[in-house]
Amino acid sequence: MNPPGYITRIFGTSPIVPLQKHMDKAAKCAAKLPRFIEASCTGDWERAAKARRKIVKLENDADELKRELRLNLPSSLFMAINRSDALELLSIQDRIANTAKDISGLITGRRMVLPESIQPLYLDFLSRSLDAVAQARKSVNELERLFESGFRGAAVDLIMDMTRELSQIETETDQLQIKVRAELYKIEHELPPVDAIFLYKIIDWTGDLSGLSQRVSSRLHLMIAR
Repeated sequence: MNPPGYITRIFGTSPIVPLQKHMDKAAKCAAKLPRFIEASCTGDWERAAKARRKIVKLENDADELKRELRLNLPSSLFMAINRSDALELLSIQDRIANTAKDISGLITGRRMVLPESIQPLYLDFLSRSLDAVAQARKSVNELERLFESGFRGAAVDLIMDMTRELSQIETETDQLQIKVRAELYKIEHELPPVDAIFLYKIIDWTGDLSGLSQRVSSRLHLMIAR
């Protein structure tokens, strides 16, 4: 007779549900940014601080899920998905939450208010970047169905469709990022140099939300190929 848990130790526990929970936290963390940005743009730092506390809480929750998954992820070759793929996907997802926290932290720490002339365009840019995060979240939520189908058939087609849509979203966010940077360039001579530098950093980090979402998609592609 094999000891209790023998099969689990041999074949490993599936990391799919923990990955989905982690991506859910990361996406919710990023989704809190618009409320924070809108508060900071009006100089309402009390409301901004409240929004940031929610971002920090969700990022901490994501970190806790990350630690649990890393500690409990078996090294078995018979897991639902490759161990290195699971860890890489986890790392990319984690950077989404970290980036949202970093954006809110930099703005709060420096009491930064986006120049009024770029606020509408930046908010459009942020919104589209968050669309990319939401699309990546949908893709990760299909992982279980993908595994159950043996990584073939309709589930693969669905993931591929989501990936194409995500690529389109990323293209649009790239175009918006260029426009925001161009608008900032027009007025940067009116700003203290340090403020201009950090504003460009905020724009870059906002674009990273879309880029990281695309990397989630790329990792899923690799998992399908394997």
